[in-house]
Amino acid sequence: MSDAALRFVDAPDRPATGRRLPALQPYPERRLPRPDRLTRAVEAVRSVIVPRLAGMRTRRLRAVVAPAAAQAERLRMLGDDALRHEALALRHRLRATMVPDRPPDTALTALAFALVREASGRILGMRHHDVQLVGAFAMVSGMIAEMDTGEGKTLTATLAAVTMALAGWPVHVVTVNDYLAKRDAETMMPLYGFFGLDVGVVVQGLAPEARRTAYACAVTYCTNKELAFDYLKDRLALGQARGALRLKLGPLGGDDRAGKLLLRGLHFAIVDEADSVFVDEARTPLILSRQASSAAEARLYEQAIALARDLAEGHDFVRHAAERRLELTAAGRARVAAIARGLGGDWRGRANREGLALQALTALLTIDRDEHYIVRDGKVQMVDEYTGRIMPDRFWTDGLHQMIEIKEGCAISGRRVTLARMTYQRFFRRYRRLSGMTGTGREIAGELWRVYGLPVARIPTHKPSRRVVLPDTVLITAEERWAAIAQECRRLVARGVPVLIGTRSVAASEVMSRHLATAGIDHVVLSAAQDAAEAEIVAQAGQPGRVTVATNIAGRGTDIKIAESVKAAGGLHVIMSERHDARRIDRQLAGRCARQGEAGLFRAILSLDDAILAGSHLRWVRALARLGGPAARRIALRHAQKRAERLHARMRRDLLRNDESLDHALAFSGKSE
Repeated sequence: MSDAALRFVDAPDRPATGRRLPALQPYPERRLPRPDRLTRAVEAVRSVIVPRLAGMRTRRLRAVVAPAAAQAERLRMLGDDALRHEALALRHRLRATMVPDRPPDTALTALAFALVREASGRILGMRHHDVQLVGAFAMVSGMIAEMDTGEGKTLTATLAAVTMALAGWPVHVVTVNDYLAKRDAETMMPLYGFFGLDVGVVVQGLAPEARRTAYACAVTYCTNKELAFDYLKDRLALGQARGALRLKLGPLGGDDRAGKLLLRGLHFAIVDEADSVFVDEARTPLILSRQASSAAEARLYEQAIALARDLAEGHDFVRHAAERRLELTAAGRARVAAIARGLGGDWRGRANREGLALQALTALLTIDRDEHYIVRDGKVQMVDEYTGRIMPDRFWTDGLHQMIEIKEGCAISGRRVTLARMTYQRFFRRYRRLSGMTGTGREIAGELWRVYGLPVARIPTHKPSRRVVLPDTVLITAEERWAAIAQECRRLVARGVPVLIGTRSVAASEVMSRHLATAGIDHVVLSAAQDAAEAEIVAQAGQPGRVTVATNIAGRGTDIKIAESVKAAGGLHVIMSERHDARRIDRQLAGRCARQGEAGLFRAILSLDDAILAGSHLRWVRALARLGGPAARRIALRHAQKRAERLHARMRRDLLRNDESLDHALAFSGKSE
């Protein structure tokens, strides 16, 4: 299916021209009250209590399994037309009971799940397991379903999506990249079509009219980025005219704002890889901008880079590595002022010149090539540090992107002028009902409740796990670490065992590749520079004797096919070469092996030179770890990881509060967001 050509299946009781709501309807979304101190305090307490009730929550969700199973034999005897007729009859009952802020009716939901399970077995040849029914019931109930990697989250989502669509709720299934959105929509489209539900796909590069048509479908597959920016575009189109009355009166005065909207509002969303979307990407605000070219600004940025290169670390500025922040010293401020005297213009004001100097230092010292960005076709392209994927249409603001282009010798692009901004936290909380799926939710259950009001339900596995997790091996230097991994790969390849090596960055993948090449080990490298072949490379990582080096991208969305001979040899072996900023990301990598009851092994071969231990604030930790034994080294890395988790949680909390304060301030001028 091409990006611009979407296929649709007409619903039996709706006209074939589309499912878009009339343009005169209001823009449905949940209104967010401004929290006071008491509310924040109560939610902080509840964020501690609610995650501890996960076991009780899961037991309650199991109530959907028995009534669904009771319907199985009866539905199996029905023909396809009779099955569709039963679903059509169920729609009216679902619409009467499936309303916001009310839990779903267990009996009706179980019947809907039983219908979808039976249809899926006939149409797709895949019949949902009982644990998938439990996961789907969690989503219909407005929860996060924590399901292990390989447990079939894509298929599980169809239970919730069909049920909510039959109830008349427009459904958004949100994924982390265009490939997964298109793949999942194409795979599941026959099942939706069986029930008369049309499917749309929104990916990068789609024209506005095609987006409008896709969002008009009963079920829309899209990425979190495209969805959030389309919402911001709608906010710009609406301005303050979001109420029903204003939208109705608009066309009478020649104001057709409602006709220009892309979405039908924010009704029900299923967010795949919810931890990545709700937490990892929540540290960066969403900024809708346009390009504004200026030769004078290009010259300004060149001057800033030249000035920054003359500053000395330790004397003119200090580096806070954990926060990726730089700070000018008193001597540095004086030196910047002295250099700026001969430059004039924007260099006259103290705040301006120091801000430019810090941005230039950030471009030179904090934003690293092959970790935070790559250079492709003469352009600087940002890399998502949590997934390893390229973000070609993302830009750093306040001249930072242009300074990085100067640093790399690329053509300077225009400065970005902000049109609208928002955080993922505030955007997703506006859904009338929000849900998600993830393989790693327990570590952030408190934050998910406090920010989004989403409880996490732990869904048991279909088969008992057979994953073997070996104790961490922590060496002193990075060279020792790479050599040890290469030696382990040689041993495993000789036995015909496939190996997946997980790294933190593109640069680390390249270093690992050089060591493997020196050792004479054939291997494949998957990084942000090869996103087109991503799925095929990952899918083949389970073949005998194959060695794959991958960034965090390996943990998202694509199944690894394990050969029969590999299963007999102990399954896929996953080696983690560096700890990540959060333990749950390490668990995602571990989840690439031993899926659905298969054998597999996970181990970490690390070093005290890991990036997570960088920075002067951890100097004493590294020193103690070097003097101690293996246990001390493991404790040092875990301490650094916990510190990074706390720091990032605080950054997300501060960003959300700043965003709420800005929205409150702008509301007085009638220019919210």
